[in-house]
Amino acid sequence: MRSVNKVILVGNVTRDPQMKVTSNGQQMTTFGIATNRQWTTQDGGNHNSAEYHDVVAWSRLAELCEKYIKKGKFIYIEGYLKTRTWDDEQGAKRFRTEVVIQDMIMLNKRGDGSESEEMEPELVFERSDDMSNMLPDSDDIL
Repeated sequence: MRSVNKVILVGNVTRDPQMKVTSNGQQMTTFGIATNRQWTTQDGGNHNSAEYHDVVAWSRLAELCEKYIKKGKFIYIEGYLKTRTWDDEQGAKRFRTEVVIQDMIMLNKRGDGSESEEMEPELVFERSDDMSNMLPDSDDIL
């Protein structure tokens, strides 16, 4: 049986990207994104809730994120969840779940005075060529 691990987020970047190079020379960029949820209760009260997500980009997409993304930017990202584990200095096992992005679109909010703000793409970055082998063949898609 197949399973799905897919994440789509649209939100604001919470911290400037930081690029690192792994011991085997692979480029990796990390940053944060915040998404908001709004709802109205039965008694008419409006509520807001923010969620914060750790994001990681690899290879060419890591370079592009480091170059173009800044704190406060409004972006669309698409990818999958990945949980890393490691032992800290005290020997305790640590866990971190991150969104590994495969596609990213920088968005502009276009405020025209109305309540609904439209989003328009500013820059579009998609899977790098070296990730194309990870895509399923059309025969494998349900």
